Amino acid sequence: MSTSHHHDFSPATLHEPLMPSLGGMLGRVHRQWRTAITTAVKPLGITEARWTAMVHLSKLGEGCTQGALAADLGIEMPSLSRTLSQLEAQQLIERRGVAGDRRARSLWFTPAGIDCLRELEARIESVRQHLYRGLSDERLNAITDSLGMIEANARQVIRPHEPEERS
Repeated sequence: MSTSHHHDFSPATLHEPLMPSLGGMLGRVHRQWRTAITTAVKPLGITEARWTAMVHLSKLGEGCTQGALAADLGIEMPSLSRTLSQLEAQQLIERRGVAGDRRARSLWFTPAGIDCLRELEARIESVRQHLYRGLSDERLNAITDSLGMIEANARQVIRPHEPEERS
């Protein structure tokens, strides 16, 4: 009698043998995705921490504060401050004071930073299109919807007494 286990990997049951490691798979895919982008943008002299900060600054909008960017990235200010100093040294961003709050600093792209961001976005989109190969819009939408539900469920486990956010 064989001791090996064979699973039926039909679409209806694919998730069942993966259940214990679905979170692990999500983590691996996330790390590989970020590594693929980091590899694609390496010729620009941009590390993972720097491209991540630039993309999130672009998403939040120029003029956002360092604190808002740190919160969006889910990192502490000292880590972000080092990254922002490196981006300043590359003359890709500048920090400006905020009227009415002497401690706050707002973040702005320099002209070189805007050019770099455009190239970053093009390379990131190229990686995304490569990673999405073979996946229909319907499947991508289903993945997005499913991950959104898992994320919302996780937030309820983490903070069970807070009202659910509406996105």
